[in-house]
Amino acid sequence: MLNNIGLPGLLLIAVVVLVLFGRGKISSLMGEVGKGITAFKKGVDDGKQEIEESIEAARDVTPEEEKDKA
Repeated sequence: MLNNIGLPGLLLIAVVVLVLFGRGKISSLMGEVGKGITAFKKGVDDGKQEIEESIEAARDVTPEEEKDKA
């Protein structure tokens, strides 16, 4: 169904949305979407950093003398 929309259909949908919501409402909505994307990227980066820190904390701290015994 959505494969047959094409460029004219997308333009028509964009015009209808613009008429219904107005330019100000759409720009504020896009600003909120941008803030959401930024927050998502920050969360992903924080998660990566937390995983790297936990990996570093979980490194092997067995003394060399006991490693030789095993």
